[in-house]
Amino acid sequence: GKTEIARRLARLADAPFIKVEATKFTEVGYVGKDVDSIIRDLVDIAIKQTREAAMKRQRGRAEDAAEDRILDLLVPLTRDVRSEPGVASPPESTARQVMRKRLREGALADKVIEIELAEPQTSMEIMTPPGMEEMASQLKGLFSQVGAGRTKTRKLRIDEAHKLLVEEEAGKLVNDDDIKTQALHNAENNGIVFIDEIDKVTSRSDQGGPEVS
Repeated sequence: GKTEIARRLARLADAPFIKVEATKFTEVGYVGKDVDSIIRDLVDIAIKQTREAAMKRQRGRAEDAAEDRILDLLVPLTRDVRSEPGVASPPESTARQVMRKRLREGALADKVIEIELAEPQTSMEIMTPPGMEEMASQLKGLFSQVGAGRTKTRKLRIDEAHKLLVEEEAGKLVNDDDIKTQALHNAENNGIVFIDEIDKVTSRSDQGGPEVS
């Protein structure tokens, strides 16, 4: 219960939180990660947390953009009514207004459409010997860029497609550089490393032997 209480308090305080087993710091042999990799994981958590908060703030604009992408498939805009750069957007056609109303009411939720979505970036865990966590981090970042920007056409129900489009559009509206700066500041000032299971690595002073404590 102690860990869960700490985790919930950290969530209320909007503080990056990571739990570490005390056995990672044992003196007999090498167990687990070193301190650098623990802090690196904490920063990764802070980045994810900050990105989710930024995307949540942009949700309204993302929903509008997702709605427009679905409507473009249902009621394609003709070339003469598409807005040109620097020109005010033309009023919506009656058919598009009717379709937008039905879309918002959920009347089209079960309709299947074929839509182009960005492929999710690959996530890979790389195991390295102790002391080479920096190289593992660089390789992980390199592999995460593989396939970035690729799209895939999928057939989905409109309600399913709308959720994925909202996430994709929200991701486009956030600035990764600003997110990393804010996340690093949050991790430095509010980050929490919760060291659990201290009792596993302690013993009475009158006892000895080749144990981890």
